[in-house]
Amino acid sequence: MTGVVAEPRLGLPRSSRRTWRDLSTRERRFVVVGTAVDLLGKVAMLADLRRRPADRVRGPKWAWAASALINSAGAVPAGYFALGVKHR
Repeated sequence: MTGVVAEPRLGLPRSSRRTWRDLSTRERRFVVVGTAVDLLGKVAMLADLRRRPADRVRGPKWAWAASALINSAGAVPAGYFALGVKHR
């Protein structure tokens, strides 16, 4: 074997990858708040999905629940409440 070190994932050189320590306090807050908002949206979506009858949901309930596993930055819960719920 040669002494060649493989580059990190995504093809970025190691020096351009940022770790949690590299983030400023403001950036860390943004990440924490964004994650909390996304998590709360998914919890609200799943709770609503659980209590709502299937005939009041556009599409299969299992598909909406599975979509909660996607890292969506809040787009999936917003899409569910905007498009997935049948309003009276």
